[in-house]
Amino acid sequence: MGKQILLILGHPNSDSFCGAIADSYEAGAKAAGHRVTRLDLGKLQFDPILHKGYAVIQDLEPDLVMAQDAVRRADHLVFVFPVWWGGPPALMKGFIDRLFLPGFAFKFKSPTAVWWDRLLEKRSARLIVTMDTPPWYYRFVYRMPGHNQMRRTILDFCGVKPVSITEFGPVKTSDDKLRQKWLGAVEILGRDAR
Repeated sequence: MGKQILLILGHPNSDSFCGAIADSYEAGAKAAGHRVTRLDLGKLQFDPILHKGYAVIQDLEPDLVMAQDAVRRADHLVFVFPVWWGGPPALMKGFIDRLFLPGFAFKFKSPTAVWWDRLLEKRSARLIVTMDTPPWYYRFVYRMPGHNQMRRTILDFCGVKPVSITEFGPVKTSDDKLRQKWLGAVEILGRDAR
């Protein structure tokens, strides 16, 4: 039996190239017998702002309740998003702020403790990231701030590992032939549930 995959499209526009990447991953995964739940964040109804931080936990909207349930069921999380200003889009960051809550994604051992329990262990993840910056420049000059944020300070903090990263760029200068090659590579990732 295949893996249970949660595919999260972090681009607000499902008709974007990131949307095509999510389509390719989903097609490959389903063709190989994996079960895929897909969340297009631009289509969900939720407030992405933590109005009082974590001092007061806001009630979850129905779409976020559904998303938490999908995370609980998942073996593998796949985030597809563009790098904007060095990191994920605000909508995706807001989704994480609202969803990966204390008691769901992590739990400090006591109110004054600096150590915590990682509540999302036994899950792996892949980030499929597009950018207009050449990937080598993002890596060596910018030092990959968005990758580090997602991998280290969010997913690893919550126990999700390993976290693999596939990046495509620069998108703005890519032609259709190169984009088709990228989509083919993503379909293979989906087929292999990686």
